[in-house]
Amino acid sequence: MSIPPFTKLGEWAEKTARSKRYIKERDGDWQGAAERVAREVFSACPKPDTLGFIPEQLRYYMASRYFMPGGRYWYASGNPYHQTQNCLLLKVHDSREGWAELLHKASSALMSGAGIGVDYSGIREEGALIKRTGGEATGPIALAQILNEAGRGIMQGGSRRSAIWAGLNWRHPDAQKFIHVKNWTDDVKAIKAKNYSFPATLDNTNISIILDDRFFEAYHDRDHADHSLAKGIYQQVVRQMVTTAEPGFSVDVGENAGETLRNACTEICSSDTDDICNLGSVNMGRIYTIEQFAEVVRLGTIFLLAGTCYSDLPYYDVDKIRTKNRRLGLGILGVHEWLLKRGKRYGKDDELGEWLGVYRDVSRATADEWADKWKLTRPVKVRAIAPTGTISICAETTSGIEPLFCAAYKRRWLKVGTYWASEYVVDPVARRLVDQGVDPDSIEDAYTIANDIERRVEFQAWVQEFVDHGISSTINLPAWGSEQNNEDTLKDFGSMLIKYLPRLRGITCYPDGARGGQPLTPVNFLKALDQEGVEVIECGTDICDITGKGTCDG
Repeated sequence: MSIPPFTKLGEWAEKTARSKRYIKERDGDWQGAAERVAREVFSACPKPDTLGFIPEQLRYYMASRYFMPGGRYWYASGNPYHQTQNCLLLKVHDSREGWAELLHKASSALMSGAGIGVDYSGIREEGALIKRTGGEATGPIALAQILNEAGRGIMQGGSRRSAIWAGLNWRHPDAQKFIHVKNWTDDVKAIKAKNYSFPATLDNTNISIILDDRFFEAYHDRDHADHSLAKGIYQQVVRQMVTTAEPGFSVDVGENAGETLRNACTEICSSDTDDICNLGSVNMGRIYTIEQFAEVVRLGTIFLLAGTCYSDLPYYDVDKIRTKNRRLGLGILGVHEWLLKRGKRYGKDDELGEWLGVYRDVSRATADEWADKWKLTRPVKVRAIAPTGTISICAETTSGIEPLFCAAYKRRWLKVGTYWASEYVVDPVARRLVDQGVDPDSIEDAYTIANDIERRVEFQAWVQEFVDHGISSTINLPAWGSEQNNEDTLKDFGSMLIKYLPRLRGITCYPDGARGGQPLTPVNFLKALDQEGVEVIECGTDICDITGKGTCDG
């Protein structure tokens, strides 16, 4: 096939791809990276004679950035140890042996490059009697903090910060402590604002309260024995969501009941400990016809199925569960760009619904057809929408189903695992629209949509109808204390959210400025355009100015 379009990455995408080692020295460029990933993954195909031109087609679509495998595929494919699947989903037994086993598995996972997600609901509460020793239990929060600190010391696969999620059922005796566990003192917040690497309770861990069918029964039934508990837990979490950002909610009801285990970003759901996620996304922002979209969905599904045969794993138990479930996480990204290009508003749309129906039906049919062809177990679930952070940067499109963050922003990242850097970035989608004559101030983004929160939540609930796993999406809110987010709006937010919550698999909010060191901060479009690409080194208690002549001196 000829050299595909869109193989040349923009400056920020190129820099990100090389810093994350998605483009390796032996690759040369993005097209070379696509060739490497396609070649390596399909080398493990159980029946190579069935492939035909599929590896070449996939290479073409990956080089074109129509299909974007998860970051672990780009990074690890071809390595002697190639763990290309992402996070481990874990539960823990309430015993000395169970704690020790969790620590072993979590450390093995993190050192392989996998994130971890743990449901701690089975751990007895803090202060409970330990009969055999006569001691008192330290509870689930203590164990979560132990793993948080393990993550602080372990760079995932030796190259990036650890990704961790912790969940606790709403009826657990320690749930109220868990809800408030990340309410750091003012002193800690002040230090964090100056030095984001300063350690704080569960600062490397995303946390969620887990909701089940019993929660919704109790919440809506005044005569239910747990009605007051359900209302109280809900109100506390909602207040936390709109003020400090955490915890969020994980929802496991109806046909998904019992799937309380999540990956670090919460889009993959399972009831089986040692399950693993396996991610790749179709870039709707680059695809113009529904026919080509269907073809990329088909090939992306085959790629992820081959990935279940290719990837190394952190320990043996994962192989047993992967063979049993063979979960795929085919996602989509560039959804808001797709809408913007068609002059559409962010939200539910009939034409988009037609495309999402193709995504649902083609992925399921392809997974079953090719699993049968290769004599593999059929995947129990196929679709999950991941946050696609650096992947969307490399694809130069909007992340997952997220709206465009903003036309221009300052992005912070951990540089070489030792210090923080930041850089002004002009969003490539916004740039393309502005180049076409669109006023940058007129482009709808996460900040403008934050003033219409229900539209954002309703959209996620609607898209969830097409997704059999979950959707990782952060609802941006105005800063707490602002006109749109304050004590007077709190009750209305809670009333709105409870309407949609049973249709979601989970939800996370982020009020602007809720945590020191947030990775993305909006800036003026023209200012960013003027100073784009200038790296800022953040050190200690101050931030070097944009010229690089602050106290860090370059």
